[in-house]
Amino acid sequence: MDKTVRQLRVELGDRSYPIIIGAGLLDSQDLTPYAAGEKIMIVTNETVGPLYLEQACRCFPGKTIDTMMLPDGEQHKNWQTLNLIFDALLANKHSRNTTLVALGGGVVGDMVGFAAASYQRGVRFIQIPTTLLSQVDSSVGGKTGINHPLGKNMIGAFHQPQVVLIDTETLKTLPGREIPAGLAEVIKYGLIRDLPFLEWLEDHIRSLTDLDSEALAEAIYRSCACKAEVVAMDEREGGVRALLNLGHTFGHAMETFAGYGHWLHGEAVGAGMAMAANLSARLGMITPADLARVERLIERAGLPLKTPEGMTPDKFLDLMAVDKKNLDGTLRLILLQAPGRAVIKDDFDPVALGDTLRAFCEHK
Repeated sequence: MDKTVRQLRVELGDRSYPIIIGAGLLDSQDLTPYAAGEKIMIVTNETVGPLYLEQACRCFPGKTIDTMMLPDGEQHKNWQTLNLIFDALLANKHSRNTTLVALGGGVVGDMVGFAAASYQRGVRFIQIPTTLLSQVDSSVGGKTGINHPLGKNMIGAFHQPQVVLIDTETLKTLPGREIPAGLAEVIKYGLIRDLPFLEWLEDHIRSLTDLDSEALAEAIYRSCACKAEVVAMDEREGGVRALLNLGHTFGHAMETFAGYGHWLHGEAVGAGMAMAANLSARLGMITPADLARVERLIERAGLPLKTPEGMTPDKFLDLMAVDKKNLDGTLRLILLQAPGRAVIKDDFDPVALGDTLRAFCEHK
């Protein structure tokens, strides 16, 4: 096991926090300096808990620890499940001096973060992400929330963690679909603002899909460094942070249409990035060779280049109309000016968008 521990920092003034990355950290890291008070509530799910809850408890020596397990799956990212966290906090008499700990993937992290932002008007929380997607994306940056039947992540708050602890050993127990799903967010960073990283990914994508530990540690570190830099510039998505949503407007529409949990978030983002690249090519922003390059990397990562069965252009447009990036009813998309450079566009040709939607809905 590679014992190298890497650390970087999300710079947000008095709300800055470290991201600690390494193998076996759940067996060695003391997180008590990041906790408030004497009580801890570790929230996990029925899949992750049996694997890592005991180790996570050992990260808080001397603290009084309560634990709870949520049902597993995107379909449970809702008010009803969120309320179970509040029930447990109140039943166990947790005060505003408590610390919540999210142990799991993006669903657990988003819900625990939202609970922490809301409980007694805000308490501390710690992220211990256990999936590749949550390690490179959702655990960093303070976005928290739940889904609504009409739109993904439409209800939530910005609430930064105290620390993000990434133990790369947890990737060894992931189901097979989860690695490609996480790689979608990794590829995104290269596409939007880091051409050298994109080129590195093209050279190492096979090592990543084969779970090479050194390649995964490098990809996680470079992804987190990119996101930390963007979040430090634009914490609440007033500008450049929106670029992190490449493929997400298309992807969230697919997730909502298919039913939460049927398509993994990363799978939908992968297809959504292919759609964004396709539209960029139709608008003359990138070349056909650029488009083929993007599609090739997405496909090599094991991600889909199509939409859910039965989805139509009209349904896409209906669901995209409630995307959070839209302003005053105007659809805003993240598109590519070149591999490694993305832009926010709201003045694109709607005919080109329709052509892209039809091409993917017909799986051509």
